[in-house]
Amino acid sequence: SLPAKLINGGIAGLIGVTCVFPIDLAKTRLQNQQNGQRMYTSMSDCLIKTIRSEGYFGMYRGAAVNLTLVTPEKAIKLAANDFFRHHLSKDGKKLTLLREMLAGCGAGTCQVIVTTPMEMLKIQLQDAGRIAAQKKLMAAQAQLSSSSVAGAAEPVVETRTTAMQITRELLRSKGIAGLYKGLGATLLRDVPFSIVYFPLFANLNKLGQKDPDVKAPFYVSFLSGCVAGSTAAVAVNPCDVIKTRLQSLQRGVNEDTYSGILDCTKKIWQKEGPMAFLKGAYCRALVIAPLFGIAQVVYFIGIAEFLLDMLPKHRA
Repeated sequence: SLPAKLINGGIAGLIGVTCVFPIDLAKTRLQNQQNGQRMYTSMSDCLIKTIRSEGYFGMYRGAAVNLTLVTPEKAIKLAANDFFRHHLSKDGKKLTLLREMLAGCGAGTCQVIVTTPMEMLKIQLQDAGRIAAQKKLMAAQAQLSSSSVAGAAEPVVETRTTAMQITRELLRSKGIAGLYKGLGATLLRDVPFSIVYFPLFANLNKLGQKDPDVKAPFYVSFLSGCVAGSTAAVAVNPCDVIKTRLQSLQRGVNEDTYSGILDCTKKIWQKEGPMAFLKGAYCRALVIAPLFGIAQVVYFIGIAEFLLDMLPKHRA
């Protein structure tokens, strides 16, 4: 049932995000840093420096936004894919690869309703620590270079903002369109991702089914979700880099600003080279693999069906 699908998607999203959010934070910071202003050399370096400067919970900056909105996002994606697969099938026959890709395309298009504002807010909170650390470093270097001047420079103090403050400011200054900045880039990432992910997962999962009418074992669903998720994540990583850059409202010192997808693509290619489009690719694969592996296990086990079945018995 639709309620069961929505509950399963929500539970899967909450578990997955809690497990992999620190890696997602590292991905955002690695993708946003530009040549000449590199604060981090790798994922592990980013996480270590984040813990040292912001504490353990610094790795979870922006997690509240994700945990709040991931339930409707994952629920829409999984339920929409099932909806489109059902309506594209002919008399219950096996879907062709093209129809599977169309179903994934429909799911990816539907999910951006929630994904775009969620990612928009999350990126601001995740990247705030990087920008603050960069400003502190620049201030320290300036203080050293002017050490002969009497008096110490005032330390840079980071002013922490919340998701609600960012939301109110965007709505006040730009209206609802402010929360949907980078919508085009989000579509460019999520639609191809779903086109690759859902058909690949469905076909990998079928390999573990001994009988077409019986669900595959949970470990097959988990591994299929991991492989399909990481493959799709790496495939669309260039679009994710562009989306992250476009959705960042604040820039570090001497970092470029972008007017749109083409301008962002051109500047990254010219100033940072083609390999810049793969920034954070392994982080994204490490995020997406368990995220979708967990999602598919929860979804196919059907925790929601069990809970919904228990409700009438409990009431009785």
